[in-house]
Amino acid sequence: MKPRGLLIKKNRVLLYELVKTDFKLRYQGSFLGVLWSVLKPLLLFLVMYTVFIKFLRVTDGTPQYPIVLLLGISLWGFFSEATNVGMNSIVGRGDILRKINFPKYIIVLSAMMSSLISLSINLMVVVVAALFTGIQFTPLALLAPLGILQLFIIAFGLSLFLSAMYVRFRDIGHIWEVILQILFYAMPIIYPLTMVANMKVLGVSVQEIIMLNPVAQAIQDVRHNLISPTTVPTTWSTIENIWLSLVPIAITAIILVVGVWYFSRNSKKFAEMM
Repeated sequence: MKPRGLLIKKNRVLLYELVKTDFKLRYQGSFLGVLWSVLKPLLLFLVMYTVFIKFLRVTDGTPQYPIVLLLGISLWGFFSEATNVGMNSIVGRGDILRKINFPKYIIVLSAMMSSLISLSINLMVVVVAALFTGIQFTPLALLAPLGILQLFIIAFGLSLFLSAMYVRFRDIGHIWEVILQILFYAMPIIYPLTMVANMKVLGVSVQEIIMLNPVAQAIQDVRHNLISPTTVPTTWSTIENIWLSLVPIAITAIILVVGVWYFSRNSKKFAEMM
């Protein structure tokens, strides 16, 4: 095998071992173990469902909205968790960085893969719940992985940037926590997008502004394609200008490029800065 082939195989094995270790350590000492991957979003869903749908009547009026809510919470949970563990991954694996020479992005990727495994488990719960409530899947469901892939790319780009920043400035962790809270309520996760359909800021539709956010666009795309193509609006159905509707895709690409660039620029100094 050529040296490059051996290097790729070595990195792949290292990634696999790190993912396996991270996933085991996450639930080490926990009585319920991996079941928490299902229980956490379910418990959050029950709280949101009771407060926002039952009491505050925040719903689009369709019978499938509870499943749309559950899926949104699961996808947001993945994004939030992936960026948080990705941000902390380099500092948390400082001992390995000092001993082994390998591409540093593998550490960030391995931490995020554990979150992706949890998301996969949650999606199985969503599918079962959808079948149980009588939701019929359409061929559009085959496109749902594209939205999940985009969400992963956004989280990966942000994690690369944040993890490199976190090595230098630990305050980034607190700042990102606040940003996540703002993003959560600024996107149609617990409320339907139709609630802000008639709202405008300086003559610009709030609905269109929200859907320019690539995270909101990706989550809405998955909900639309997997659960409810007829009731869940997307960027493509909300924004009439085709070039403007491509802005979230462009932002996704920019986030990845900037994240890779900043991480590569600083990765050689990680060991000496920790």
